[in-house]
Amino acid sequence: MAIHIKSFDEPDERRSPDKTTVDVVQLPGASVARMTFQPGWRWSECVKPIAGTDSCQVHHVGTLVAGELAVTFDDGTEQKVVAGNAYVIEPGHDAWVVGDVAAVGFEFEAKAVETYARG
Repeated sequence: MAIHIKSFDEPDERRSPDKTTVDVVQLPGASVARMTFQPGWRWSECVKPIAGTDSCQVHHVGTLVAGELAVTFDDGTEQKVVAGNAYVIEPGHDAWVVGDVAAVGFEFEAKAVETYARG
C-alpha cells in the first residue's frame, strides 16, 4: 500500500494569466489543479488571448469550493456553479466570476489540468 501526498502550496507547476492562478500537482496516475479566479475574471478577457479560440474548448470536471461562476455556452445557454457544486462543463463556453469573492475550484480531468491557461 502507498499514499502519495502533495501540497497545492508547493505545486509542481503554476500558471498565472490575468486574474488567474492554476496550481498543478502531479501524483502517480493523476494530475490535479487548483484554479483560482479573482473577482473581475472572465475567460474571454483573461484566458482567451492564451487559448486563441473564440470560446473555451476545454472539458472541465471538478468541484467549486469557494465563490460563484457563471457559464454561458456558445448556444446562449447560461448556468451558474456555486461553492459546493461538482461540475462537468463541456467545451464551447465563456465563464466569469460572479460577485466580489474569488472562485476556487479543483479540476480532475487530465487534459484540462495539463493544458488550461498554458501559453
